[in-house]
Amino acid sequence: MKNMNMARLTKLLLDFALVAGGCLLAVLPFAIRFYSNFNSYFARFWWQLWILFFADGIFAMLIVTELRKMFKTVLADDCFVTSNVTSLKKMGTYAFCIAFITFFRFFLYITPSVIVVTATFFLAGMFSKVLAQVFEKAVSYKLENDLTI
Repeated sequence: MKNMNMARLTKLLLDFALVAGGCLLAVLPFAIRFYSNFNSYFARFWWQLWILFFADGIFAMLIVTELRKMFKTVLADDCFVTSNVTSLKKMGTYAFCIAFITFFRFFLYITPSVIVVTATFFLAGMFSKVLAQVFEKAVSYKLENDLTI
């Protein structure tokens, strides 16, 4: 019961993240222009940063969308299905895209956050791809077991 409540709470947080992400993408050009008053790099590279942040934001929202799909199966108590394998594969690809796009910020300027975000999303992409293989195996075992019974 506690795990199901945690799953519901997580689903609500993902719903909020999707709405908040859409709002943030909508105000992104204004936020970058405002911040460029305080950071000379943002002032100099504002349109490049807008493109990079917007692309990263789109892929992040795609990841949240896939997570929401997966949590529907968790709430339905049927996690080991092929749609979750597909979602994990897509999330891995999206994470690699975020890492690749963020890597381009190395050519504008390097900060510790650029390194951390690039490494984190690269590792998340690898983790997601491996987890997809694990889920794929679990789905095949589940299907075999269901056919046996």
